[in-house]
Amino acid sequence: MPFTGLPVAVRRGEVDAARPWSLSPAHLRRAPVAPALVLPSPNGSAIAAMVAGLVVAGCLRNAAAVAHWLLAAGYGVPSRPVVVIAAGERWPDQTLRPALEDLLGAGAIVEALAAGGAASLSPEAGAVRAVHRATGDIRSTLRDCASGRELVARGYAEDVDIAAESDQSAVVPVRRGGAFAPAA
Repeated sequence: MPFTGLPVAVRRGEVDAARPWSLSPAHLRRAPVAPALVLPSPNGSAIAAMVAGLVVAGCLRNAAAVAHWLLAAGYGVPSRPVVVIAAGERWPDQTLRPALEDLLGAGAIVEALAAGGAASLSPEAGAVRAVHRATGDIRSTLRDCASGRELVARGYAEDVDIAAESDQSAVVPVRRGGAFAPAA
């Protein structure tokens, strides 16, 4: 297994001195830098594992970088289309829980692909682009959506604010050998 010996992020409430990494972006900002880290994301990981071919992880924070990298690599044309998936989450009973933050991230990526010259957009891509365009204040919207309200109520408002920081990261995570690493 490629992850043997790597530190693994824990749930937000399980962070301690020995395990300072969690899926909380605020915790990660304060934690010691790890050369490699396993970030267990049940829904996103399951989707990434099922997809054949190139898989790139994107969100609001790196939407422009992801689109630029894809277009520079020759994607976004009819012979090399891009599929953008808003992963969502899972309810406790394992049914799909749509996540507005993922839909807005998908819309931001589609917007950046279109601005960069992608050949055409499907009606579905156009719809998520329209939702992203119609959303005014992303930070307020994320704080007011279901998952944002839950995180704020649990004391993780900073995580919501970090997620809303549009185009603040130039890192483009690409799946290679079952793990994500920065694009070359």
